[in-house]
Amino acid sequence: MAAEEPLVLGIETSCDETGVGIVRGTTLLADAVASSVEEHGRYGGVVPEIASRAHLEAMVPTVQRALDQAGIKASDLDGIAVTAGPGLAGALLVGVSAAKAYAYALGKPLYGVNHLASHICVDQLEHGRLPEPTMALLVSGGHSSLLLTEDITSTVRSLGATIDDAAGEAFDKVARLLNLGFPGGPVIDRYAREGDPAAIAFPRGLSGAKDPAYDFSFSGLKTAVSRWVEAKRRAGEDVPVRDVSASFQEAVVDVLTRKAVRACKDEGVDHLMIGGGVAANSRLRALAQERCDRAGITLRVPRPKLCTDNGAMVAALGAEMVWRDRAPSAFDLSADSSLPVTDTHVPASHDELHRLSE
Repeated sequence: MAAEEPLVLGIETSCDETGVGIVRGTTLLADAVASSVEEHGRYGGVVPEIASRAHLEAMVPTVQRALDQAGIKASDLDGIAVTAGPGLAGALLVGVSAAKAYAYALGKPLYGVNHLASHICVDQLEHGRLPEPTMALLVSGGHSSLLLTEDITSTVRSLGATIDDAAGEAFDKVARLLNLGFPGGPVIDRYAREGDPAAIAFPRGLSGAKDPAYDFSFSGLKTAVSRWVEAKRRAGEDVPVRDVSASFQEAVVDVLTRKAVRACKDEGVDHLMIGGGVAANSRLRALAQERCDRAGITLRVPRPKLCTDNGAMVAALGAEMVWRDRAPSAFDLSADSSLPVTDTHVPASHDELHRLSE
């Protein structure tokens, strides 16, 4: 392991936010974000071409803003980390290209890291280094995953994942159905606080005794909400938006927390970390805490700002890579839109490492 805590800059461009973070070890020094979410709002979802163009425009000023926040010069850095995947291909390419340019120009090692593993590692900035092993529940617009983390820099095992709509995607689609706008997660959370979570008995997907224990499916729930709302509208009745929001949200978080706690018990793990954009949901955090307390499990959830996509999480994983002396990536690093979570980072080949050391 490195003798001193490394100073690393991280770049995140997997979707619609340009994130640049700077971390020293497990201490966050800067977290600069430029979001293009308003540009996507009128389309009801992220448009890849718009996201890529926004990243191009925001990259250099966002990097400079992060350096200014941290009070450092680029030459002070020990490494550059970047999300290599998974994510939108064009958006990832902007971040990877920028990271390679900065790393090459500064003569610093480059680390192409996994977006999902970064969402786990960001908790180290809040609660210190992760216990080994830790169970991670990642919930976002594109992913609902249960991951067993034995070493965040090398060993992450997938126990279960989304087989259709991810949790965040379901929030967006239900919000659009209720004419609440985009993104759906925050607005449904807000309306649900004034609704009755038991008002409507929406289904819990893949919760039967013969269903996969750790996989997730929210497509059926989304369809059930749509049919319930359409039936009300056909009958000329007002749709109780707050009750629908609360009942839908309860169905989602019930499944997520129940499966996560079950996985912890089955694997003999006493720490659960929840990350990803949906981890900012107030009801998910509350129900997870209740169930973890009853099960004797320690719950770790970063503050909401660190749950959404950000450069700090990438810098956190990059700093851990440097601290543990993991091999850097080659300068021919490519973006991989479907990079599996088991590939926590993309190291260079032995020949390339030899060349880089010369």
